[in-house]
Amino acid sequence: MATLVTDHDVLAVEITFTEQALQVSLDDGRMISVPLAWYPRLLNATPSERIQYELIGDGEGIHWPSLDEDISVEGLVAGRRSAESSESLARWMQRRQTS
Repeated sequence: MATLVTDHDVLAVEITFTEQALQVSLDDGRMISVPLAWYPRLLNATPSERIQYELIGDGEGIHWPSLDEDISVEGLVAGRRSAESSESLARWMQRRQTS
């Protein structure tokens, strides 16, 4: 059985959102769509907060400064959800409500 080997890591080139999903266009032509529910900070963000992202490491990751959220493209491709604890998310939500 052959294994596909690429000569570079896949990179994000564009980010879009639907009401329920984060969509990431990759430099190899694929588009990955994952539920916002996988990333509670994005799910609880306003649409204007969601679009304020930065591609980091030439597209290896995505950073939302106002949400303190970072997602790696490698993690998206592998299907990994946020690993944030419920306690950490609760503290973040509380800080948002008092700001």
